[in-house]
Amino acid sequence: MSRIADPINRFARKIPTWVVYIGYALPAFYLFYLAATNQLGSDPIQTLEHEYGEIALQLLIIGLAITPLRRFAGVNLLKFRRAVGLLAMFYVVAHLGVWVFLDMALRWSEMWTEIVKRPYITVGMVAFAAMVPLAVTSNNYSLRKMGAVSWRKLHKLVYPIAALGAVHYIMVQKVWEAEPLIYLAVILGLIGLRYIPQQKATGVTANS
Repeated sequence: MSRIADPINRFARKIPTWVVYIGYALPAFYLFYLAATNQLGSDPIQTLEHEYGEIALQLLIIGLAITPLRRFAGVNLLKFRRAVGLLAMFYVVAHLGVWVFLDMALRWSEMWTEIVKRPYITVGMVAFAAMVPLAVTSNNYSLRKMGAVSWRKLHKLVYPIAALGAVHYIMVQKVWEAEPLIYLAVILGLIGLRYIPQQKATGVTANS
């Protein structure tokens, strides 16, 4: 296992986190450019909204995968976890922003009606609201003020947030499609891995 993990870890140590921020933020601006120049199909606003939401969900999955990768494969990408989480929030805000400003055109009363009437929007809003405290506390100052135990408990909200994000994606489709279901299965699988006892994960008994 180490023969595979060690080169990856050495490579990861050489990559500064700002590369991850820039590399994952740039597609947001490129997609917006494509939408603004009518290069995202017949409904560029809806496509842009969809693309932002899907990237956010993918980033949540990447964030969930970091701990199992270290535990089961020895691949240490922990230095990127905060960046991945904040980028996920960035894309969620972009996803919501497209809906608020471009799709609904700031029709606030209509938006509130939609949130109440349409369960998939309700689910998405709950996930967004739960992400806000995670984004606000994703810094060393909050970690020191809250204490490691409380901070970790709060950030476990990412588990239901990711699941709600996948459910939101499934409900948006209005028909059963494989891709959203695969996202949900992956998320549930990654969450489930956290409950496997350590000795089973490593294949080493406690006495060895």
